Amino acid sequence: MAMKIRLARGGSKKRPHYSIVAADSRMPRDGRFIEKLGTYNPLLPKDSEDRVKMNMERVQYWLDQGAQPTDRISRFLEAAGVKPKAERANPRKGEPGKKAKERAEQRAARAAEASAPAEESAEA
Repeated sequence: MAMKIRLARGGSKKRPHYSIVAADSRMPRDGRFIEKLGTYNPLLPKDSEDRVKMNMERVQYWLDQGAQPTDRISRFLEAAGVKPKAERANPRKGEPGKKAKERAEQRAARAAEASAPAEESAEA
């Protein structure tokens, strides 16, 4: 059985509240789970102690059993110091889109045109 440590959503519309659960990976997101390991409330400020609460003994037990944490849970575990910080490289994320690149090229061309006549008049 492939185990995951993941978030199960609760709360009402636009007021999310998540449970951190150990579940079979084949079960739906908010469906059946084996054990509740903690809570996550994204509406609280980032420095609040109540934003992420986890029973670290049980989380460590499930990790030892081979459960795979999702990306968000991995970040929580890194912040808690349980897991080593993983290197994440997404070189395309900070790169501008196609339209933005075209606009930058047009601006550079206009700036080159504007500076070219000024240089010619300075030489004469």
